[in-house]
Amino acid sequence: MGLDDLRARLDRLLAGQPDRRARAAGLHDALVELKVAAGVNRDALAAAERELAAERQHLSDAERRGRLAGEIGDSETGRIAEEFATRHRERAELLERKVGVIRDELAFIEREYQSLAAQLQSARQGAAPAAAVPPLDATEREFDALRMKAEREAAEQAVQQQLELLKQKLGKKA
Repeated sequence: MGLDDLRARLDRLLAGQPDRRARAAGLHDALVELKVAAGVNRDALAAAERELAAERQHLSDAERRGRLAGEIGDSETGRIAEEFATRHRERAELLERKVGVIRDELAFIEREYQSLAAQLQSARQGAAPAAAVPPLDATEREFDALRMKAEREAAEQAVQQQLELLKQKLGKKA
C-alpha cells in the first residue's frame, strides 16, 4: 500500500464522523492501519538493507577480481570485472536511494501515527467513559506479537540464506 493509498484510506476512516465515539472508533481503526503499514515498511526496509549489503559485497568482489586480474596482466578478465563492478555500483546506488525512500516513508508513517494517537487520546477524553472503542493497548499487544513473530521469521530466513551461501562457497572450494 503506497502512502497516497494509506492517506486516502485514513481520510475515509476519519471523514464524516458525527459524534465523538464514532470519531474515536475511526481514529482507532486508522491507528491500526498505520501500525500495519509501519510494520510492512520496517520489513521492506530490512529487506532492502539486506539486498544493499549483498550488492555491496558483489561490488567489492568484482573490484577485487579486477585488481587481481590487473596484477597478473589478464586484461580480458580485468575488463569483464570492471563491467560487473559498474553494474554492481549502479545497482548499489539505486538500492541506497530505495533505502532512503523507505526510511522517509517510515518516518512519515510514524509522524502520522503520533498525530492520530494524540487525536484519539483527545477524542477519548471527551467521550463518555463507557465508549465502545476497543482499547488501544490490546491492539498494540497483538500487533507487537505479530511484529515479533515476523521479525523472528525474517531472522530465521536470513540465517537460512547465509547458511546456503556458505554451503555454496564451501561446495566450490571442496
